Amino acid sequence: MAAFLNEDGFCLKKQSYRYNSHYWAKENMTRKKDNSTLLENRKAHFDFFLSDFLVAGLVLTGTEIKSLRSRNASLSDSYVYVKNGEAFLANMHIAPYKEGTIYNVDHLRDRKLLLNKSEIKKLTRDLTGESVTCVPTKVFLAHGYAKVEIAIAKGKQAHDKRDSIKERELKKKIAQAKKDGVKGTVE
Repeated sequence: MAAFLNEDGFCLKKQSYRYNSHYWAKENMTRKKDNSTLLENRKAHFDFFLSDFLVAGLVLTGTEIKSLRSRNASLSDSYVYVKNGEAFLANMHIAPYKEGTIYNVDHLRDRKLLLNKSEIKKLTRDLTGESVTCVPTKVFLAHGYAKVEIAIAKGKQAHDKRDSIKERELKKKIAQAKKDGVKGTVE
């Protein structure tokens, strides 16, 4: 029997370890809340106009999650397609786990995305337009599970990319001016 006493010596709470052991175990057995970003597709932000962001679960097998946690993966040239009412992520490279055995899977295989029916229908409807595709923007962990953020993407023209470069350089100059403490206009 454990008793918790305050400064005056009065008993605040009595707990029996034997009968209420689940009370103590429950506190320590909660899932980690790690919302860390593992991968980011910066090229997609530069090459496409992105809209309609969705978060989907990622089906991984074997040692892929260990390789993903060590950030041995790439989202470049990957895209999402819908086939037979299911969404798949194609061309996402996850390197074989270095301590893995013969059970490592193909590093460029298509991976299934976990979306509900309404999200898949919306995705199918959005992908029927011309020059529209769906690309992954980032991969992250949420409560220990791998998630991927996908977005509907429409291609940018060369002049749109130049505008993005100008905007980025202007932001850099403003940030540098704030850091240096310079007042006035930035050209």
